[in-house]
Amino acid sequence: MPLLTWNDSLSVGVRTIDSQHTALIAILNDLYDAMMQGRAKGVTGPLLRKLVNYTRDHFSAEEMMMASAEYSGLPAHRREHERLTKQVEEYSARYDRGEGAVNVELLHFLRTWLTNHIQQSDKAYGPCLTGHGIR
Repeated sequence: MPLLTWNDSLSVGVRTIDSQHTALIAILNDLYDAMMQGRAKGVTGPLLRKLVNYTRDHFSAEEMMMASAEYSGLPAHRREHERLTKQVEEYSARYDRGEGAVNVELLHFLRTWLTNHIQQSDKAYGPCLTGHGIR
């Protein structure tokens, strides 16, 4: 059973962004599956790095779209992205140094953050982007 399942409540109405969000959810679910199946040790490092890299790329693409649509909420949105990116990068670095492990609390934090961020902050820019022809 996945930790998070894509559904219409997570759609921001922009296909590119929705596709990227489903990819983020897939990485999160891969981490969760690895932990639940007892194979987290062998795959966690690469999956965490994949999550960090994909998150960074996704946030950059999302921010470029918001900038091109002149979305007024971009500065605050960017700060949210920066905070989460820093948290995930720090966790990944601790894991690489042997100071951390993937656990249910971390995965639930990421699931909750991603869900809330998409349903609140990201949905707020959806109409602005689609209004500027970004689909």
